[in-house]
Amino acid sequence: MMNHSTPPKPPSLPTLLLSLLSLSLTLTHALPADKKPSSQLGRLPSLGFNSWNAFRCDIHEDKFLTTAALMVSLGLKDAGYTYVNIDDCWSLKERDNVTRRIVPDPERFPTGIKGTAEKVHELGLKLGIYGDAGGKTCAGYPGSLGYEEVDAQAWGEWGVDYLKYDNCDVPAEWADKYTYWPEHWYGGPPAEAQEGLTAPSNYDWSKSNSTLRYTRMGDALTKKSKRDILYSLCNWGHSHVETWGAKAGGKSWRMWGDIVPQWAGQQEWSWGFMPIVNYATFFLEYSDFYGHDDLDMLEVGNGNLTEAETRAHFGLWAALKSPLLIGTPLDEITEKDLKVLKNWEILAFNQDPVYGKPALPYKWGINPDWTWNQTHPAEFYTGPSIRGIHIFLLNTLDTTATKTAVFADIPGLSSRGTYEVRDMWTHKSLGTFKKEIKLKLEAHDLAALLVTEVGGGHPVKGGEKGKGSVDVPEVYKRKPKSG
Repeated sequence: MMNHSTPPKPPSLPTLLLSLLSLSLTLTHALPADKKPSSQLGRLPSLGFNSWNAFRCDIHEDKFLTTAALMVSLGLKDAGYTYVNIDDCWSLKERDNVTRRIVPDPERFPTGIKGTAEKVHELGLKLGIYGDAGGKTCAGYPGSLGYEEVDAQAWGEWGVDYLKYDNCDVPAEWADKYTYWPEHWYGGPPAEAQEGLTAPSNYDWSKSNSTLRYTRMGDALTKKSKRDILYSLCNWGHSHVETWGAKAGGKSWRMWGDIVPQWAGQQEWSWGFMPIVNYATFFLEYSDFYGHDDLDMLEVGNGNLTEAETRAHFGLWAALKSPLLIGTPLDEITEKDLKVLKNWEILAFNQDPVYGKPALPYKWGINPDWTWNQTHPAEFYTGPSIRGIHIFLLNTLDTTATKTAVFADIPGLSSRGTYEVRDMWTHKSLGTFKKEIKLKLEAHDLAALLVTEVGGGHPVKGGEKGKGSVDVPEVYKRKPKSG
């Protein structure tokens, strides 16, 4: 990989984007006029912290207040991270006998969730909570199925700003007629092996019981919470949630099972990075402003990841416009990992106010295009931003490899043009190039490049304002049916 020397102090992400806010609000290409929400809630992927990967059930208000304070002092708030999210295990095991509300654990949250929210809000941050669309949460605490309005009203009164809504302990009477789990889909149809009745090819998943369970909470949040609560669906990609998550009120939807801090493979029900990326590339068309494919929480700072793997994990999650929720104890984070999380150029692509679509593969690399492969998914991605055309080159091999980006393959660029290429990791220009650029990448690394005209202009006329036309890659025009 290129030299990762310390760059000059960058502008904060809010500063970078503030001057473009009025521009982004006037654009009409994000969603049809009759589909636009009344607020900016969830327009861009969420940035913040979630407790599960860091603490599991070993939680206490002090840990969240420490995290919030560190988000401020470490510069993460200035970089754009907003949410401090409490995951499972925050309540008692039984509801209140009179109000039927979920009761915060008084030992873990002495001032209640409301008190914790007030303290987090004082720091200029937002508080998230966890619920479940079944009888019990994944750790055995009260779920919200049948209590949607009761819980939505309570969370609103407590000052909650975000809801992660899980999918455990679903009663038999609420089971879907047909089964779809992403882990049992192998690039089909017909290549899949679901553990149950496989749906017909034309089945409308918005008619499923999963859709109904999640829509009930979406409706309850709108009706009873009396505040903006960002609704994040965590049903692990079941029942093709990407096709109906937005209609259920969701601003993001999990695409796969739980993540684990490793490059590839599986540990019980948790998965490494490459299987998640492999699956996500087949369904990127569902992600845009106000609705985002969620690749699961970040593992930056966890496990035994190499520096290259950390870059690739974070860079891919950002490039594919996933929510970016930190999942490591911030009082233990290293400077190297913090530098990755605060990389303003990577975050700016994820949070671009004009272009909501994720980067798309423009060719696969090791395998033929549209090959399902949990070890070697697509390696070549591109997408526009207000700054120019971006290229993301992934090395899925276990050894150093040279990757070549041919400009003629990339929408917005031309084989006849001369372009300036900037390394988004080092914030330095790599020089000017014609026709192509070749880079040597370490094993499991990701090159993140910004391509502009020489002098810094956008390669697409009007592209800095979203007025230029940037087509999807040719390979995406030949996309096979995914579900």
